[in-house]
Amino acid sequence: MTNHLLHEFDYLPEGLLSCDASELHQHLPGPSLIHLEGRRKAPLFVSVLLHGNEPVGWQAIQLLLQRYATQEMPRSLSLFVGNISAAKLGMRRLDGQPDYNRIWLKQNQTEQTEEHRMAANIVATMRERQPFASIDIHNNTGLNPHYACVNRVDNQFFWLATYFSRTVVYFIRPEGVQSAAFAELCPSVTVECGQPGQQHGVEHAAEFLDALLNLAELPDKPVPEHDIDIFHTVAIVKIPAQFEFGFAMPDELANSADHIQFVNDLDHMNFRELTPGTVLATVPEESDSVRLEVIDDNGDDRWQDYFKIDEQQLSVVQAVMPSMLTLDKKVIRQDCLCYLMERMPLPAKNQD
Repeated sequence: MTNHLLHEFDYLPEGLLSCDASELHQHLPGPSLIHLEGRRKAPLFVSVLLHGNEPVGWQAIQLLLQRYATQEMPRSLSLFVGNISAAKLGMRRLDGQPDYNRIWLKQNQTEQTEEHRMAANIVATMRERQPFASIDIHNNTGLNPHYACVNRVDNQFFWLATYFSRTVVYFIRPEGVQSAAFAELCPSVTVECGQPGQQHGVEHAAEFLDALLNLAELPDKPVPEHDIDIFHTVAIVKIPAQFEFGFAMPDELANSADHIQFVNDLDHMNFRELTPGTVLATVPEESDSVRLEVIDDNGDDRWQDYFKIDEQQLSVVQAVMPSMLTLDKKVIRQDCLCYLMERMPLPAKNQD
């Protein structure tokens, strides 16, 4: 399987350890899959810069590889450096591009674009290499703690996640994400490392990767219940394209000309359990048709189960915990407003 977007290397191209994510286009011809040999042959697969405005993964890889510049790595590493053209401009993705974390389709799904075919090519290549584990590294645009995401209820997936954080989110939507595709090959996880520019996020990700390179195997026993907090993503919330929106101080909400005016500290609600009646926004008096799109795991719209509008105030109907809330309007349009989560008990079979 060939793909003109993807470039493959069995060495580290010159200049990569010192260049900024925005300068990668000067050193790599495009999205690149780089294989580096270590003592243990089953590679750790790492994907970075699936979103061009999230440099933490690239910075963590630089920090990691600088440590091993003069010594052999304890395990082989296969690194996918993703949306280099978007990274050049500090954007999540360029207009006209698909989201690089929505192109990883399952084998029975139709490949849609050259980017989808590239992702399928990477999965096929790594299937032959039999990876030890897969890590996809991201920043957040909103205020979120460091946490890990898995797509399977499985002991090894949970262990992999808890090596990064005790806060673990289980999700099956959106579809086409890298971690779900690689879950067919090996334990896989997505790690969320805080906002760009935070050195702690870079160091945390690098330490996590280093620990995995030095790990002989992942445990298959249950994770102790006191070592993990699991949340299940129950719905994705989007703002329909026909509705304008903005952010304002509470005393300015009623004066907004936008269709939906959210509170200006909306992103402070991430990973907080909101009580019924918590107000998120106001809407103009004449906007009876305003609503959010709230899609659950089955693809059904659950707007009325989670939100209501009463006397121009948009509030939550039941206790729920959001994640990924941000004040970045472009990211909201390109992705979503937030995810809704509920606490999930550790499955009984994992507590044996």
